[in-house]
Amino acid sequence: MRIMDIIGTVTLSRCHPSLDSLVWKVAVPLTRDGLAGQASGREEPVVICDELGAGIGSRVAVSESAEAAAPFHPQTKPVDGYNAAILDQINL
Repeated sequence: MRIMDIIGTVTLSRCHPSLDSLVWKVAVPLTRDGLAGQASGREEPVVICDELGAGIGSRVAVSESAEAAAPFHPQTKPVDGYNAAILDQINL
């Protein structure tokens, strides 16, 4: 699981039918430096699935890989990143 900042939304004109009801966000993974507010701690943006309603500027915990598809079991969905939690506070 990685901590990320939401920086935008994704709008699809067409998608696979199994993804029809999902909301997609653009998120930036953060390293420890990024959590401390340094620009050098921000990695390349990724697209994640968000069912929790995180807004732009929200800090979220994202599960990736096989764990990202686990919330949809037994259905199969091609998801690589899933917003598992909206974080209110982080103490370093």
